[in-house]
Amino acid sequence: MGESTSLKDILSTLRKRILLIMIVTAAATAAGGVISFFALTPIYENSTQILVNQSKNDQKEVQFNDVQTNLQLINTYNVIIKSPAILDEVIKEMGLSMTSQELNEKITVSSEQDSQVVNISVRDGSAETAAHIANTVASVFKDKITSIMNVDNVSILSKAEVSGHPSPVSPKPLLNIAIAFAAGLAGSIGLAFLLEHLDNTIKSEEQLETLLDIPVLGTVSTIANEQKTAKSLKGIQSDKAGSGHFGA
Repeated sequence: MGESTSLKDILSTLRKRILLIMIVTAAATAAGGVISFFALTPIYENSTQILVNQSKNDQKEVQFNDVQTNLQLINTYNVIIKSPAILDEVIKEMGLSMTSQELNEKITVSSEQDSQVVNISVRDGSAETAAHIANTVASVFKDKITSIMNVDNVSILSKAEVSGHPSPVSPKPLLNIAIAFAAGLAGSIGLAFLLEHLDNTIKSEEQLETLLDIPVLGTVSTIANEQKTAKSLKGIQSDKAGSGHFGA
């Protein structure tokens, strides 16, 4: 019985505050859409790939030990790619107005396990700039690694290119709108129950019985203003009629 009453109270609160819930949810959803489409700066990502392989020599076959050596070098290469030695040269070559640390934050270097392929990904507010930076980083690294580590085992596997209509990786408007809708709905429902909890007026006989733990013996009906006025007029007319008869 308690569960039924509790569920009934919940549904009653939701029905009572439905307008509030709808307004808050709609406002949150609209705000999420406006912020996603107009306030947040689109961020684009582009990537290039380099291959860490055996340098060309007189050997026709690549030995297993050479491959293992290259794989072990990849972790070192991943650090060198984002080092000031490489990034400062990229900034100089491209004429970028940023520090090597700021450029470092735009770049992500990754590689699959036991793979000799290294991915250099760059995020920027311009798809063209992201592609240009990625290609320049790969090119500068390929040229510099020979003098840094005295090896020549890096080649560019694929260059970053910009498609006709690049799509930003962030923000994601539809996802943001869905999150805003869910947050608005949850928040509005929570607000509805908070307001209901703070409202300590007694609204029904059942609430009174529960609060006082005594049965209700009777109720006083509310008389509308129109009914009160009509009854008052009838009373006045009756008094006047009685006075007239008495005088006669």
